[in-house]
Amino acid sequence: MNAIANMDPNWFWLSAGVLMAAAEIVAPGFFLMWLGVAAIITGVVAWIMPDLGVPAQVGLFAVHSVIAVYAARKWLVDNPIASDDPLLNDRGGRLAGEVVTVIEAIENGRGRVKVGDSVWIARGADAAEGSTVRVTGAQGAELLVEGV
Repeated sequence: MNAIANMDPNWFWLSAGVLMAAAEIVAPGFFLMWLGVAAIITGVVAWIMPDLGVPAQVGLFAVHSVIAVYAARKWLVDNPIASDDPLLNDRGGRLAGEVVTVIEAIENGRGRVKVGDSVWIARGADAAEGSTVRVTGAQGAELLVEGV
């Protein structure tokens, strides 16, 4: 504990910034990186201005944190990260275009279809048991189907 108490404030801020950047690698969320940048900037300012008090450094860190997080958020809204597979976690959406078999007749717009080794609730035009239908999309856990 004595080592931290005797540490120059600029080294504390620089170390905190590097630790936050490392924590971002371990637990990615694209947030700690910006707090780490703010801590590094505060460390550089504390190194250039050694007479800057700790309360002023904490205030500077808070201001830089808000600016960095706001700027990063604005940049991400303007430049979204495109996914190689946007339907990765949308199993129903991935089934669009598949031809499936009706295992419980679709009556009054509702029934059940077999997809691979699972059974899904289906909504669409009436179809008899055993007929084939094409999946056009998904709405929640229900597949939207049409006759083939």
